[in-house]
Amino acid sequence: MQDRTLGQGLNVSAIGFGCMGLNFGYATTMTRPEGVALIRQAVERGVTFFDTAEVYGPYTNEEMVGEALGAVRDQVVIATKFGFDIGKGMGALDSRPAQIRRVADAALSRLGVEQIDLFYQHRVDPAVPIEDVAGTVRDLIASGKVKHFGLSEPGIETVRRAHAVQPVTAIQSEYSLWTRGPESNGTLALCAELGIGFVPYSPLGRGFLTGAITADTKIAAGDFRASLPRFTPEAIATNEALVDLLKRIATSKGATPAQIAIAWLLAQRPWIVPIPGTTKLHRLEENLGGAAIVLTGEDLATIDTASRGIAIAGERYPDHLLAVTGG
Repeated sequence: MQDRTLGQGLNVSAIGFGCMGLNFGYATTMTRPEGVALIRQAVERGVTFFDTAEVYGPYTNEEMVGEALGAVRDQVVIATKFGFDIGKGMGALDSRPAQIRRVADAALSRLGVEQIDLFYQHRVDPAVPIEDVAGTVRDLIASGKVKHFGLSEPGIETVRRAHAVQPVTAIQSEYSLWTRGPESNGTLALCAELGIGFVPYSPLGRGFLTGAITADTKIAAGDFRASLPRFTPEAIATNEALVDLLKRIATSKGATPAQIAIAWLLAQRPWIVPIPGTTKLHRLEENLGGAAIVLTGEDLATIDTASRGIAIAGERYPDHLLAVTGG
């Protein structure tokens, strides 16, 4: 596994591991021992970058990650997040300085670490000036509790204001061949300008770009994808054209659609580090294999031209969740 460098010199594996889906968000969840074992398998295969958040579980995902990585703490980078008031229900935002400090202390305890490597604001809280948020994280960095500051789904002006107070190491937003907003909303350009790394979550379209989901797939009860406009049968039927494109490229490369989707992301910028997640070892190995796929300029041009000709059906989130993203 090759390395990549995010902002502020943070060096991580070229492909990270998004831990959310191990026990949160989907109908299929892993027991703690199962999740710990899979995370350790990722470490054995060269992954050094692991992403979690207090809201995943809530809390239990951080505990799982901490247990899995305790023995290799000095070899890995752990990212977690603040920004929600979990006691008020999913979606309630709270990035007040006192809350950020409470979340940091609790995350340190659950993860079993002395320092959080990368501490993201999970969603921007319009009730709290971003300067106050960045200043609080700056203070946590000065105290040794946090090493780096990140923002998830921010608008570009928010990033500029935050970066002026405390340099931002990484922006995490959804980005893939079926969610290309960061290209058009200024996020990638801003990262290049300010030297900020970019961490795409859901790089496989929450499983859709693997080809494993069709219009006949029944999204199970308890799976959050059932609430997403892109996962209605009608939207899936339309969006399968994108999977067909990935399959054609994959056949020519002796690869899988998932590997092409990941290789495409890696080819966009040298400071992009996708964090696919999975509950299956063979899928983990498949995803990591995407780093070995070389897409030529001709391949990338073919993918770009063909994909831009495919109109993606359905928003990535329902309206109330789109409202708290930067674009």
